[in-house]
Amino acid sequence: MTAPGPVPVELPTSSSARLIVAECFGVETPTFQGEGPSCGHPALFIRLSRCNLTCAPCDTKYTWDWTQFDPRQESTKRSVADLVAWAASSPVELVVVTGGEPLIQQRHLPHLVDGLLGAGKRIEFETNGTIAPDPALLIDGVRFNVSPKLNSFGVDESQSLHPAVLEAFASSGRATFKFVASTAADLDRIAELAQAYGLAPVWVMPEGTTAEAITATTRTLADAVAARHWHFTTRLHVLAFADARGR
Repeated sequence: MTAPGPVPVELPTSSSARLIVAECFGVETPTFQGEGPSCGHPALFIRLSRCNLTCAPCDTKYTWDWTQFDPRQESTKRSVADLVAWAASSPVELVVVTGGEPLIQQRHLPHLVDGLLGAGKRIEFETNGTIAPDPALLIDGVRFNVSPKLNSFGVDESQSLHPAVLEAFASSGRATFKFVASTAADLDRIAELAQAYGLAPVWVMPEGTTAEAITATTRTLADAVAARHWHFTTRLHVLAFADARGR
């Protein structure tokens, strides 16, 4: 299967660029980055709508599952200027651009990145690793938390794993690879992928949407993750805020 490449470079003017947004949070009610290398850091979130995968355990189905949610109620179009002004109103440095799958809309993202960097922010994109990043996004102040989805996460790997895209992220030097896992078999599969495509650093995150489930899965995986000398991350927003939306 041919991996999807970057969207062509022709960009709208910054004043006309608009993004389909599910929600923004972290200004009015402060919160943290809940996962990965920046877990525990104060953060603002811009959650873009739409996704190209249909993972069964997904906890943000309101960004793509229109059998359960109404896109007219769950998303709005907002200008880049409006989003930058919203983020700039907070002293928090880290802005997490997530989804859904944010790189679906990456034609407009260089303008967002430029505005946020100009406002003194640093940026993390949360991506499923199926769409290669536009070179305009591979700049200082921008990082990618790439979360390839395994069969065990309720999605066919023929759809969720694109070798050329994973290799592009790995070679960028700006990516961390964060895998959701629940069993030792998941760790074996992660090791295969890391070796095949040069994925590093590897972070493992226990699957679960309750504190009890995360704790149980953490105890199942911790020794094996440590033995592989990988990083381990929890899901702080679930532990702290019971997976409440907008936290």
